[in-house]
Amino acid sequence: MSVTRRIFLRNGALALVGTTAMPAFLKRAAFGAVAPGTNNKRLVVIFQRGAADGLNIVVPHAEPQYYAMRPSINIPRNKVIDLDGFFGLHPAMASFQPLWQQRHLAIVHAAGSPDPTRSHFDAQDFMESGTPGVKITDDGWLNRSLHATPQPAQASAFRAIALGPSLPRILSGSEPAVAMNNINDFSVGGRGPKPSPVAATFEAMYDHSSDAVLHGTGEETFDAVKMLKAADPGKYTPSPNANYPKGRFGDSLRQLAQLIKANLGVQVAFADIGGWDHHVNEGSTEGQIANVLTEFSQSLSAFWTDLGDLGEDTVVVTMSEFGRTARENGNRGTDHGHANVMFVLGGPVRGGRVYGRWPGLDQSQLYEGRDLGLTSDFRQVIGEAVARHMGNKNLGVVFPGFDGQGKFLHYLG
Repeated sequence: MSVTRRIFLRNGALALVGTTAMPAFLKRAAFGAVAPGTNNKRLVVIFQRGAADGLNIVVPHAEPQYYAMRPSINIPRNKVIDLDGFFGLHPAMASFQPLWQQRHLAIVHAAGSPDPTRSHFDAQDFMESGTPGVKITDDGWLNRSLHATPQPAQASAFRAIALGPSLPRILSGSEPAVAMNNINDFSVGGRGPKPSPVAATFEAMYDHSSDAVLHGTGEETFDAVKMLKAADPGKYTPSPNANYPKGRFGDSLRQLAQLIKANLGVQVAFADIGGWDHHVNEGSTEGQIANVLTEFSQSLSAFWTDLGDLGEDTVVVTMSEFGRTARENGNRGTDHGHANVMFVLGGPVRGGRVYGRWPGLDQSQLYEGRDLGLTSDFRQVIGEAVARHMGNKNLGVVFPGFDGQGKFLHYLG
């Protein structure tokens, strides 16, 4: 690459030195130009794999039964970060408090999948396919959500991104999607002597495309990837005060922010974080749950800070396959439960509120006598983001068979 096409990162955005003969796509990526009618809105989905304990994450500290059922793992009232006098955050999630106070963060409690399974595998499959109880669904709901979502003016291979070693169930389907474990390891040159499997798949996606528009932008997209590589992404500097913690999840969100800020056409993205299956010694203000919550909340807070103004067009939704039992077990842990808690973060979010109906923790209110009851289907929560934020009103395709379409919680302004 000649000096006139030297590329580098400046303040987290891509810049070019000498753009003579540069393709239009690269100029847009460099200068952030937006074509008329372009859909720049983004949806990021985060999966907490392992069944997170929603009752110790967003604590119903004004509910007496909570403390009665969890004598050794409850979060003491004087340690809870109070939100509204009834609910509060686990103290390890202090980085979420400013997001709540700024009204960028909303919470949906007693939410999740209506399917009664307590199998991690089945429950995750149902939430990623978007068809609880149906095991024959071929594709994932996040992939289907792209079918009728307005596209960017320029087709991009980065439209759907998963941060991980392989494409997850949620993004499988007919719409092109790319899994990227590490930007630094993502090589292009799929036709080279030793192409990486990811690069070869990435390039083949265009070679065999019957979509003339998509196929025609393939070379420009590869130029954009090369541009990102030439910029030495390993030296990317996040925005000030975007302090990502060490670990896989923080690294994933740091790289996702980098891709979004490079203006490469990301519309939907997926990342996950494990370590939530706490059958033994879950802990309270310290221990296993506190450790994973610190990584979870600090990573998301750093991501939000790193996006800066781009956060105004971004919505982040979190989910987990199911919650935990209301009572602690004999090993100072919790077992597989039912309803859980979901977070929604973003510029259009009407934050500073806990949405959904709280069913209570009295014995008569528990699901099957042991779990928090479900009052908000996760498809209601996700469906609102897909329809009202991303502009895809065809929720019958995104969530086939769901009869709660349109029954939104109105967490989006």
